[in-house]
Parts: sequence; C-alpha cells; structure tokens
Amino acid sequence: MDIEAVNFIDLDLTKILFLFFVGFVGGLVSGFIGSGGAFVLTPAMMSIGVPAIVAVASNMCHKFPKSLVGAMKRYKYGQVDVKLGLILGASAEVGVLYGAHIMESVKRTWGDAGSNLYVSVIFVLVLAIVGSWVLMDAWKTYRSGDVDAEEKPNRLALWIQSIRIPGTMFYSRAAKAEISWLVTIPMGIATGLLAASIAVGGFIGVPAMIYLLGVPSLMASATELVIAFVMGLGGSIKYAWGGFVDIRLAMILLAGSLFGIQLGAIGTTYVKPYMVKVVMGTIMIIVLVSRALVIPVYLAKLGWIAPIQEATMAMLKNVSLGIMTAALLIGAGIIIRSLNSGMRASRAPILAQEGQT
Repeated sequence: MDIEAVNFIDLDLTKILFLFFVGFVGGLVSGFIGSGGAFVLTPAMMSIGVPAIVAVASNMCHKFPKSLVGAMKRYKYGQVDVKLGLILGASAEVGVLYGAHIMESVKRTWGDAGSNLYVSVIFVLVLAIVGSWVLMDAWKTYRSGDVDAEEKPNRLALWIQSIRIPGTMFYSRAAKAEISWLVTIPMGIATGLLAASIAVGGFIGVPAMIYLLGVPSLMASATELVIAFVMGLGGSIKYAWGGFVDIRLAMILLAGSLFGIQLGAIGTTYVKPYMVKVVMGTIMIIVLVSRALVIPVYLAKLGWIAPIQEATMAMLKNVSLGIMTAALLIGAGIIIRSLNSGMRASRAPILAQEGQT
C-alpha cells in the first residue's frame, strides 16, 4: 500500500495555545454530552488551515484515549452501559473503515479543497438536522415544567424494544429492556460512517440511543464514550496507515481535553438531563454557521462557482474562525455555569443544616 505524504501546517505559539484551548473545550463538551467533542474540534482545526482529512484523522487519534478516560469517569457515576457501548461500537467499526475509504478517495480525486468541502457540507447538513431536533426536544421538556421527571422511552423506542428475535437479544441496563443486536447494527454502521467523515459519530449515536432505544440522555451520552473509544482506535489505525495523522495536533488536543473531559463528566452529576440537550443543540447551531460561511471558498477553489477575491476569502475565513471561537466560549460557559449552579444547589441543604447547628 502506498503511503501518501501530507503537508502538515506550521505550528506557532498562538496556534498551539488555541489548539490546547480547543482541546480543553472539546474535552469539556465530550465529558458533558458524550459526543466526543469532535464537532467542535474538527471545524476548529480546519479554521486555522488544517486540511479536513488531517483534522479528522488527528481528531480520531486523540479521541480514543480521551474517550476511555471519560467513560471510566462516568462509569464510576453509574452512567455507562458497557455492554450496549461495545455492541454498538463493534458495528460502528465497520462504518469507520468504509467511511475512511471514502474520505481518502475524495482527497485523491479533488485534493484538500474537495475534502474540505465534503466535510463542511456534511457538518452543515447534520448539524442543521440534529441540532434543531435536539433543541426543540429540550425546549418542549423545559416548557412542560417537568424538567426533573425521569425520562421515558417514546413510542418508537417502545416498539423497537418489543421486537423479539430469538438468539439475538441482550439486556441493556441503560434502556432497562432487552434489545436485539440486529437492530443496533444499522445504528452502529451509520455512527461509524459519520465518525470517519467528520470524526464525530455522537450526532447519530446519542440521539439514536435516546429516541430509538429509549436510553436516558445522561446514560446515552456516557455510553457514547465507549463507542467513541472503539471507533477512535480503529479509525486512528486506518488513517495513520494512509499517512493522514498529525501526531502533534493529536497530542496538543489530548493534553487540553484530558483536563476538560473530567470536569465535564463531573458536571453531568449536577445538571438536569434537558441541559445536556441544550448544550449540544446550541453548540451545533453555532458551529453550523461557522462551517457554512467557508463553503463558497472551497467551491471557488474547485472552480465550481465564480472566482472569489482573496480579500473576500480571507474575510470569510476570519469570520468563520471568530464564530467558531464564540461557539467554544459559549459552550464552555454554559457547562461551567450549569456545573456551578448544580454544585451550589446540592450544597444548599448541607449549608442550611450546618447553619442550624
């Protein structure tokens, strides 16, 4: 197999600090919502000039050790369904290998501009659909005033749980029901395909567990970390074999994310379940805008639309980077504020009791 060389970007102190901050926020988001945080990390790397396929590959490389740390942390809080995570992760690996093959084919055919466009379009489409859906669901829960109620499976999830295929059933601790592993195969493959394309499968994995299997959002986000570990390990090997992993980027992101992911995981023990959806949906919509702004730049470079002046291209890239930075700050702010509020609320009865004594 031919190993294709990749021209990695130059790293100065500003970019290193930015990547460390991106890793921290990505870890914070990952620990909190279980998506792996890649929907923040991949666009952020692309915003500073990292080719899309290198961003995806390096992201996956840093992803599996970080996801393992997050999964172990949340396992201690009783939020991880290891069996469900491994079963979904096994089929997701098939999707990862095929998705990586598609990414490499796009890169060979249309170069960096083509892979950048491919990844950006997928981001915009998926973020628009999933982000809107998750936000609307969180808003319905909030408007109902029943934010403390235990999440219950919807009709579709109950129907899926009712499917009985002899010899394929396993008990999911998270869903509190028996599920056929044949039902999980399409979910896993779709999750892996998306992960190999944009380095994040949580867009499908977490909502699928919530809305199709009836898993509570906190347990779905935690179990996704197990899936992310399995996918990240296989995807890293596949992309590294093709020469697309920049180990420098992976290590800087990992250094930052290992701090953030533990803080994010702690945050899930203090917040209401609907806040997980609020954070996920909010960041998705902001990142969507950031990626959409640079799509014309890639189209122009490929010659598929009229040429764009260099000054306009630079402006679009700078605005995209600014919006991406805002997404990072807003996401971190929501999580830290939720964590702080939850901790104060949990300490209030203890402080009140101490005051009485």
